[in-house]
Amino acid sequence: MSEPATFAVALANETATAQLMADLAMLIGAGDVITLSGDLGAGKTAAARALIRYLAGDETLDVPSPTFTLAQSYDLPSFALLHADLYRINDPGELEEIGLAPIPDDIVALIEWPERATGALPDDRIDISFSHRPALGTSARAAEITGYGKAAAQVARLAALRRFLEHTDYDTARRQRMAGDASTRSYARLFRGNEPAVILMNAPKRPDGPAIYHGKSYSAAVHLAEDVRPFVAIGNALRAQGLSAPEIYHTDLEHGFLILEDLGSESFVHGDPPQPIAERYRLATDLLAAMHRTTLPAVLPLTEELDYVIPEFDTEAMLVEIGLMLEWYLPDRGVDPGDAQRADFIAMWRELLAEPNATAKTWVLRDFHSPNLIWLGERTGVNQVGLIDFQDAVLGPTSYDLVSLLQDARIDVPEDLEIALLTRYIMARRGANPTFDPPAFAELYAIMSAQRNTRLLGTFARLNRRDGKPQYLRHQPRIWTYLNRSLAHPALAVLREWYQAHVPPPAV
Repeated sequence: MSEPATFAVALANETATAQLMADLAMLIGAGDVITLSGDLGAGKTAAARALIRYLAGDETLDVPSPTFTLAQSYDLPSFALLHADLYRINDPGELEEIGLAPIPDDIVALIEWPERATGALPDDRIDISFSHRPALGTSARAAEITGYGKAAAQVARLAALRRFLEHTDYDTARRQRMAGDASTRSYARLFRGNEPAVILMNAPKRPDGPAIYHGKSYSAAVHLAEDVRPFVAIGNALRAQGLSAPEIYHTDLEHGFLILEDLGSESFVHGDPPQPIAERYRLATDLLAAMHRTTLPAVLPLTEELDYVIPEFDTEAMLVEIGLMLEWYLPDRGVDPGDAQRADFIAMWRELLAEPNATAKTWVLRDFHSPNLIWLGERTGVNQVGLIDFQDAVLGPTSYDLVSLLQDARIDVPEDLEIALLTRYIMARRGANPTFDPPAFAELYAIMSAQRNTRLLGTFARLNRRDGKPQYLRHQPRIWTYLNRSLAHPALAVLREWYQAHVPPPAV
């Protein structure tokens, strides 16, 4: 077991306590156990209330002390949380009655008075001990935060985050939770005086999955960012091209903390269920056409001493991606493909991907779709398209990002709008370059659509089964519709027959 990690912090008032708990909230997830100890009135319940309100995104949420109920459950946006008070527990055996023996691995457990259950708590946990500091004021407290076992790394990271915020003078800023994404990153809005809000990004170094792809993790095999450096390099490069990526104000490349320009939250969709705003989708299409008319660099400056080389989205990376269908989607649908079927699947795809990998490469932002596009109405032209979440950029086929936009995995893009915008893109490229080949591009679009949507079916099955995120399954029927649109192209006839024979539709 690793050595415990400990640091202490002075808290002048409840606001400072709330800031500490908000910072901790950015670093925790389901399975974590946090204990709060200290004398009566030391601030345990205030700290618990601040953590729960931050995670709920509701500063007025009623968070009663569970002294008499012993435990209170909260269904928060990212995970469930159980807030327990063990003051009236006389025997650790009573923990089973309140759902803490054993502690479920799909919740966060927040426990006051942990000393009442000595020996019954897990080895991996975060302990926060509060004490009065009357010399600093009647409301002043001190907190000693200790991480045991696996939680030692979280506490060390919390200490690094606190140093980063202090160094950038955002340590006293008000924190506001932001929704996360499918990654391990987390975000908060920071408010300092009358200044515009900024975004705090927490991007820990982390490979996605074990090293099972020829000795590489999934993220390394398909060239997903494993730290914050690609985000910084790509973001700076996009702004150098005159595009609206967020300004990066402060960086801690070693720990993966950034403070960024806040582009706001105005979306490219509206309504319930959400639908594309056609005018905004047209401008996003124009942005891609403009980018793809230009030869873009493959090597980008990162620091004065370091460059970042954009990886190539080659056949091997694409095959690993679509292999998620065999690994996750088909087993979810009760299909166990044999060795022969697996070999046929890979052979068909390898032959099909020869064409896109023989074409000219450009920057592929990879998830160029509505959740990652911010409408900037005060700007003009394609600069009204704000770009976020581009750290996984690769060098690949020009059709890929257009597929991401026009076959949005999160919302229904009507087929007539998809066709109209595909035509708009082709006309823009043809107008700038008379040698541009529309039929060849349409075929390339169909191939990359089939590749992307095959991968997404597997990705969302994996997010459900491996990561406990079932909400992504609701997108699978939409992805299935997009996939069948692309499989209708004559160039994909052999692949279409294989899918019809071996790939069942998603559950409704």
